[in-house]
Amino acid sequence: MTLGEKIRYLREVEGSLRGLGRPLTQLELVRAIRKEKGKNISQSYLSQIEGGSRPHMTQSTRAVLAKFFKVHPGFLVDDPEGYHTELISDLRTTEGQLDMWLLHGAERFASDPEVSGVMIKLAHEEDTRRCFLLLGAILETPGLARRLLETLKPQQRMTREVCSL
Repeated sequence: MTLGEKIRYLREVEGSLRGLGRPLTQLELVRAIRKEKGKNISQSYLSQIEGGSRPHMTQSTRAVLAKFFKVHPGFLVDDPEGYHTELISDLRTTEGQLDMWLLHGAERFASDPEVSGVMIKLAHEEDTRRCFLLLGAILETPGLARRLLETLKPQQRMTREVCSL
């Protein structure tokens, strides 16, 4: 996991812990650090770190973020290629990659709260891979997705232009 992915993940967790139901934005993080820790980190600096254009951060920034998120400062570095904190199978690696992909996608689709929320819920599922396989099975069964959506969310009328299920 890269440093940027770790910070995005920590913002997502922090948002949940604070009852927001969404990740803290970078600006909310900067403001919370200023208010709670009395330290300043610029939003643009944080954006560069998360975006990968600044692959390393200063020791002082690492210390502030570690204290704020309550993690060890050593966590806030890129993991070496193939590194895992525990012995895990290839399937578990896939699970973690799916979860990170979904959380990153949820951030990108923040302007669509329904899609973003579903991506976060899916990432928090115990077996994300199995959920994807279930979705695939639903989509392979003609008309099932449409019927399920009409039953579970009758207020949402989906047209063929939006979703041809």
